[in-house]
Amino acid sequence: MMAGLVSCGGGGGYKLLDFPAADLSEFPKDDEGWITLFDGETLKGWRGYDREDVPPAWVVDDSSIHIKGSGEGEAGAKDGGDLLFAHKFKNYEFEFEWKVAKGSNSGVLYMIQEVEGEPSYISAPEYQVLDNENHPDARLGVDGNRQSASLYDMIPAKPQNANALGEWNKGKILSYKGTIIHYQNDEPVVEYHLWTKQWTDMLQASKFSEKDWPLAFELLNNCGGENKEGFIGFQDHGDDVWFRNIRIKIMD
Repeated sequence: MMAGLVSCGGGGGYKLLDFPAADLSEFPKDDEGWITLFDGETLKGWRGYDREDVPPAWVVDDSSIHIKGSGEGEAGAKDGGDLLFAHKFKNYEFEFEWKVAKGSNSGVLYMIQEVEGEPSYISAPEYQVLDNENHPDARLGVDGNRQSASLYDMIPAKPQNANALGEWNKGKILSYKGTIIHYQNDEPVVEYHLWTKQWTDMLQASKFSEKDWPLAFELLNNCGGENKEGFIGFQDHGDDVWFRNIRIKIMD
């Protein structure tokens, strides 16, 4: 069942959606505290952003989660849309592997708040997933801040150490009390701090500025909302992308 919470801020009113949460006790946990979020066979615990079911474009393919590209751009197909794990997380290490088809674009979004009628990235920072060699976004932005593992449109991943097209890459996002670190292929490549002047200044210099997109600025500047937590999800940008070995260690 769906419920809504109306919240008002400087950008006006908006509704946060509330769907049933996945029960983490039903997912395998190893001796080091890592919880497996994808069993390689089913999409148990996953659903579409702003919906209770899994969009048909997301399938299990050779022990990975595969978004079947529509060729219609970001969430352009009626059977697509972003995919998220149905549980909010706060302090954690989140690990995954990813690979892309030629010219493909996607992302891992975190601290997602489900805002009715708005895209997932209006409230969520993005770990970019991209074919750096063939997608034009890699040459846009500033200093490579739209290449893989970057904080999209804000901080470039350095060193840029993505593997060649078609090869698997290891990704990790560490989120702990506002400190965020992106890893790519076992190297830390981005670090920043939420809820700081640095964070606000970065937003103001990006496509999410208060002037250009006031609701996005409001939500992102208060990333994670009142409880400083949110969903983790994968972006449908209309392209073929695969994710596997998805797990999380909670650090609360």
